[in-house]
Amino acid sequence: MASHHRSAAMDRAELFRTVRQATLNHARLLSHRLAARLPHILAVTLLVAVAPLVPPSSSLAGAPRALRDWARANAGLAAAACAGLAAAAYAYAASRPRPVYLVDLSGYKPGPAHEATRAQSIRHFAVAGRFTDESIAFQTRMLERAGVGEATHFPASLLTVPVDMSLRAAREESEAVVFGAVDDLLAKTGVLAQDIGVVIVNSSLFSPTPSFTALVVNRYGLRHDVVTHNLSGMGCSAGIIAIDLAKHLLQVHPDTYALVVSTENITLNAYLGNHRPMLVTNTLFRMGGAAVLLSNRRADRRRAKYQLVHTVRTHRGASGRSYGCVTQEEDDGGNVGVSLSKELMSVAGEALRTNITTLGPLVLPLSEQLRFLGAVLLRRVLRADVKPYVPDFKLALEHFCIHAGGRGVLDELERSLGLSAWHMEPSRMTLHRFGNTSSSSLWYELAYCEAKGRIRKGDRVWQIAFGSGFKCNSAVWKALRTVDDAGETNPWAAEVDRLPVHVPKVAPIAFDDDHQAPGKEDDGHHAA
Repeated sequence: MASHHRSAAMDRAELFRTVRQATLNHARLLSHRLAARLPHILAVTLLVAVAPLVPPSSSLAGAPRALRDWARANAGLAAAACAGLAAAAYAYAASRPRPVYLVDLSGYKPGPAHEATRAQSIRHFAVAGRFTDESIAFQTRMLERAGVGEATHFPASLLTVPVDMSLRAAREESEAVVFGAVDDLLAKTGVLAQDIGVVIVNSSLFSPTPSFTALVVNRYGLRHDVVTHNLSGMGCSAGIIAIDLAKHLLQVHPDTYALVVSTENITLNAYLGNHRPMLVTNTLFRMGGAAVLLSNRRADRRRAKYQLVHTVRTHRGASGRSYGCVTQEEDDGGNVGVSLSKELMSVAGEALRTNITTLGPLVLPLSEQLRFLGAVLLRRVLRADVKPYVPDFKLALEHFCIHAGGRGVLDELERSLGLSAWHMEPSRMTLHRFGNTSSSSLWYELAYCEAKGRIRKGDRVWQIAFGSGFKCNSAVWKALRTVDDAGETNPWAAEVDRLPVHVPKVAPIAFDDDHQAPGKEDDGHHAA
């Protein structure tokens, strides 16, 4: 009985939080719409207030003269009205958020020397690591089910025997990625380094001294008053966090550009031990990075690709289960790696539900919002046996860029959000071609949409990312023009015509006929 009462109390508390959040979202949306129409409201209010004081005129043509005569006769009142209107207009202009435009983006594509097939990567793990046969067999099975293709990229440091996990090698990898992406971005946009006022770099697992932002400032000779922020330890969702931070900084630093760089370092974060929860990352994470140029200059609207509409950040770190599901730690042998909990999918689902509860009222039509709220009331108040209602975001958004964290994550979001294979294609092809490049995967996905000529003027793009902590973050962009970018600097340019390809749920790895797959001699004993 006590447990029943506790469950009922928890349900009431959850219902209260859901309704409260929905109410706050509606109030916020209403206040934004009210602010957007403030000049019209002020003008109408002034006319209504002044009209009774103006003597009636015999004709419409005489109205200006009558108004002038009234103003002369009531100079104090007219001056006060004009001053009030001017003050209100100034306050509106000062408080109105500055638009944030995405001028262009660049995804780094390593050269052919960095490519490795799945068979090559497994063989290299077997030779270069200290893995048991069981661990090699486990990684083989994971890689066959991961959705990763035959030409993903590794840093040169991990393609040697023995592997070179030194600080020097890690710097070389990160510099190649960061400089490659930023060089291409600046060349495409023609923006001078001296015009960049904000620099944000996110790299979760590698944070050297001097910082990545200092590295960028030094390399490109940025001005002395540039505002820099270096984000680390924030997982695969840090790219959206960086965009959200840039959005806020662009509200207080007028007429400038913000350079956002998202990357991850693989050299220092390969796992060479035999603890299964830490082996999965070896099969997923690959070399990559992206750079994005944002602007709050109104003149850039004509050439910008997108305008940032919404960012929504969800942090579930108050829950111990959420906090501990993705952690960097040492195994019993002192090997450092990232451990993934079996509860990861459940935690991600909870974070996603919290995130869309906030995002939904900002983008969804009212009908979908009412259906969502009605389902909550039926389940929590009336105890009806109905499934949770997931709003149809396809009614408000045309394109979905979901973090390519792994096949399981993509399968679950496709099912829960009711998305089609077409909607999932950018994420699945990014995972297949580039692997999990952490926070930069969202930009490879958007570049895929551009290379395929999918983006039309007015389309809305939803970027969804998950990260340790545990976090779920969203960004919604509106296309300011039709974007058909399959140029040679697009990371997909060389192969976009051959995509998409079918990626089976299980893709056996084709090892050479002359060699048995590493660790396969007792695979039947260890098969999952």
